[in-house]
Amino acid sequence: MSTAASLPMNPPIDDARNFDKGKVGLISLILTEVSLFSIFVTAYIFYIGKSASGPQPVDVLTVPVWATICLLSSSLTAELAVRAVRQDARSRFLAFLGATILLGAEFMRQTAVEWNKLINTDHLTIATNVFGTTYYSLVGLHATHVVVGLILLLVAFLAALSGANVGKHEHRLHLLSWYWHFVDVIWIVVFTVVYVVGR
Repeated sequence: MSTAASLPMNPPIDDARNFDKGKVGLISLILTEVSLFSIFVTAYIFYIGKSASGPQPVDVLTVPVWATICLLSSSLTAELAVRAVRQDARSRFLAFLGATILLGAEFMRQTAVEWNKLINTDHLTIATNVFGTTYYSLVGLHATHVVVGLILLLVAFLAALSGANVGKHEHRLHLLSWYWHFVDVIWIVVFTVVYVVGR
């Protein structure tokens, strides 16, 4: 038997069009965001304890246990929502996606309560001292990403509620869940730096 006979007649062509543009785009976005967060985290760590005046982290920060439980739990409900789409279980999808939105919204409510206390009771603003500047920059950057995620989740929820074929958009919902998981992972880093190491 000749060597030529054992080779495939039409070898597969490496076609760039086979790349999943959505995944490549989201991974690129996440890598960019990781770089951005790394700068803010590094700045926060570098300036710990260097505020000459004003309240210090140990004086004003309380560990946001409930907010953290809510946000991390929302990753589970987001994953369950994607699985429900794959199983063509519309009512379960709406229930789990709705739960994800509610948990994310509760996280933001808790953040608003914390900021209200820090600003109005403890008189810590972004201009008070170095701690205030780095704290609001880092936690605020994360909160902005949560808000963006919540808006996208709400759009998906309202579209499904109005009768859109969610199964047709399963891949997009899967990518959206990736973004939401990324937001949760970043919170673990922020939580550790701000509320564990920084206190």
